[in-house]
Amino acid sequence: MLQDLQLASDEGPVYRRLADAIAERIAAGTLAVGDRLPPQREIARALGINVTTVTRALSTLQQRGLLEARPGRGTTVAARDAGERPGFVSAPSDDTGVIDLSVNRPATSAYLDALALLMPRLSKDRYYPTLQDYHPPEGPLWARAAIAEWMRPVAGDGDPGRVVLAAGAQHGLDCVLGAVTRQGEVVLADEVTYQGINALCRVHGLDLRGVGMDRGGMRPDAFEAACAQLRPRAVFLVPTLHNPTTITLSEQRRHELVAVARRHNVLIIEDDVYRPLADNPLPSLASIEPELTVHIGALSKCLAPGLRLGFVIAPRTIAGQVAAALRINCWSISPLTALIGTRLIEEGTAARIIEAQKQELRQRQAVLSEILDRYDVQSHATSTHAWLRLPEPWRGSGFARTCLERGVAVLPGDAFAVGREPVQHGVRINVGAARSLDDLRTALTTMADLLAAGHLQLPGFV
Repeated sequence: MLQDLQLASDEGPVYRRLADAIAERIAAGTLAVGDRLPPQREIARALGINVTTVTRALSTLQQRGLLEARPGRGTTVAARDAGERPGFVSAPSDDTGVIDLSVNRPATSAYLDALALLMPRLSKDRYYPTLQDYHPPEGPLWARAAIAEWMRPVAGDGDPGRVVLAAGAQHGLDCVLGAVTRQGEVVLADEVTYQGINALCRVHGLDLRGVGMDRGGMRPDAFEAACAQLRPRAVFLVPTLHNPTTITLSEQRRHELVAVARRHNVLIIEDDVYRPLADNPLPSLASIEPELTVHIGALSKCLAPGLRLGFVIAPRTIAGQVAAALRINCWSISPLTALIGTRLIEEGTAARIIEAQKQELRQRQAVLSEILDRYDVQSHATSTHAWLRLPEPWRGSGFARTCLERGVAVLPGDAFAVGREPVQHGVRINVGAARSLDDLRTALTTMADLLAAGHLQLPGFV
């Protein structure tokens, strides 16, 4: 199977050369779908390299969708369709040969620069002595007050009693589902939506159903029909710079969807993490219907995901239930995270970081528009990502796989699909993820070349 495996003699990292050598055998058919690789120690011994190098090589191939590892089965060659529906990608690749545009990350180092200035001052902060103590599950009052005031125009009317702090929006969403749903209930979402809701609904035993969309977002008529047929407990919406399509619901569409939710008494879960990046954002769903909406926000997309500070703003009764779920989950978030977020917000630093991010994103979106102007790209001037609808004969999974073979990582529409129905043949491009404008230009040029080549570059063609 791996007998006489020869690594390229170039100066690239050994793990990368090993990964490429195994990938070549998979492409040639020497390694077939389902074939089990030898134990890592055996591979290391045969090649005279260390086990860590082998582990990293196999991990790289798993990221490419060529291998899969399952308990009790070892590492096997992945089936073609196993690689076509990527899992929940949550961290950028550290593979030096890949420009990773598959994960949202800050476009600048503005947060790190601000944090470097803030950290030396924290020990003098009046709340510093509280960092060694337990805190209520909803988070320290002073931090909730800062978030409540910051979000006053959007949701909650400045009431800290309606705010629950979480370790990011995904954590907040987990606690909301744990608080307001019961196993077996139906939750609705756009037919293509944020990956995290899929994973959480599976964990909570919820029946997630997709609702038809158009270029304006979820269709009110499709939402109405789904409510009448399925009697859902909640609907999950990303109203601003939707992930992955970048659609922002118009004000009219927002009112129409809220009206349907009112008629059927469906709780609205509003994931509005991209709102701070939008120019002139529209009224939130929570401001239109405050008693039926749970608003979820975070500093991950606008400042930095590493800060891990999210928040839930809800009617007081629901906020109490969310806090109870969070207490069971992790007791409370880190007060150090809360203090950093509070200081960045109250001192105006957060606003400056957001403006720096938006300025950089404008440049990156301009590069994308320049290189992919011939194609059907949906985006926004300050969005962290863009949605590329693929021309014939490309399919989302095949295009993403071919891009990765050429050193560019993107996520196909399959990764965001709700259910097993056919989805748009598209890919999400995270323009903020590239380490530089030059890297972004290189990656987008590679993609443009593949789009122009069409069927000549389809996987399986020689």
